[in-house]
Amino acid sequence: MLPPYHVIILNDDHHSFEFVIHVLREVFRHTVEQAFTLTKEAHDKGRAVVWTGNKEVAELKAEQVATFHETRERDGAKLGPIGCVIEPAPG
Repeated sequence: MLPPYHVIILNDDHHSFEFVIHVLREVFRHTVEQAFTLTKEAHDKGRAVVWTGNKEVAELKAEQVATFHETRERDGAKLGPIGCVIEPAPG
């Protein structure tokens, strides 16, 4: 059996909580509560594991995250996607 991989979102000081929650709900089908908890974890700890599974799906999910781009309302700045990486799950 192939080892599992984590999809991890990375904190930054640019994207809004609302945007990150939206991405997590769209890509991973998390509930609002799950998405908020994971967004807060990334904010507080610098990163959060948002999904774990086989490598091919993890790669696809990370690519899907990268398709969402936030434009900041107050100044129109294009912030691009949130940081997202995959890593082998320990075990």
